[in-house]
Amino acid sequence: MTPYSALCDDFSIYSHINFKLDQNWSRETVLHFFENLRKPFPMLMDLERKESGEHHLEEDREQGSFRWVSLDQKRLNAGFVNPPDLEAADSFHAKLLEVAPFFIDINPLDVDGVDVTFCFDFSYQGNHDEVVAEALGLSGPLEGLFNMPGSKVLGYEPAILLTLDDACRKQCRMSVETRTTPFMVRTGQYADLPITVYFTLRQYWSRNLSRDFSQSYQAQRAEAVELIDRHIVPGVIRPLTQTIAAKQ
Repeated sequence: MTPYSALCDDFSIYSHINFKLDQNWSRETVLHFFENLRKPFPMLMDLERKESGEHHLEEDREQGSFRWVSLDQKRLNAGFVNPPDLEAADSFHAKLLEVAPFFIDINPLDVDGVDVTFCFDFSYQGNHDEVVAEALGLSGPLEGLFNMPGSKVLGYEPAILLTLDDACRKQCRMSVETRTTPFMVRTGQYADLPITVYFTLRQYWSRNLSRDFSQSYQAQRAEAVELIDRHIVPGVIRPLTQTIAAKQ
């Protein structure tokens, strides 16, 4: 079990290679890449081509813990949902990013950046924005707005973007995504959808001609864990967990 599994309902680690130019993946390229991924990860068997043109391959999601990979016009994407431990997620992403440049011919000149994203999902069948505001934002100079008679929060999705170096080539972003609509608030009929906290560490690839995306993933993942443990867990994850628990 990862150290974050007990803090949320679902936990995932994603990786992305972001391209500067649109990609036109051929049928042969997609199938060759996916088939070779199935050698180290044979349970990657469910292939789908979405209306957007994205090619998506995943394991059986009904198992609760599963891997997925996708190719779209702008990115190579991968995720491990509810990994048994961080090492298992690392093994998957590192292997994927090691072999991808050869099977889909990734040119470093075309790479905008590499992302490592941690995703925390919280089940809450109620006003998402209200519970996030209560957990993270009720105190402060805007407290009076939240406390106006008859008012209800319809939108509260805090986000922050920081640079981690003087050149702004390494950046991190924390954001909260809520899924409550005004219709739900008006009718009191709330969908069973998660609140999601994302934490992304991005390394821009400009002037970097290396294809060692796997090594970059490892370094970014280690730094992301340090930042999450020091700031995101105590400042965002635990308050949200505690507020949701108090309301259920």
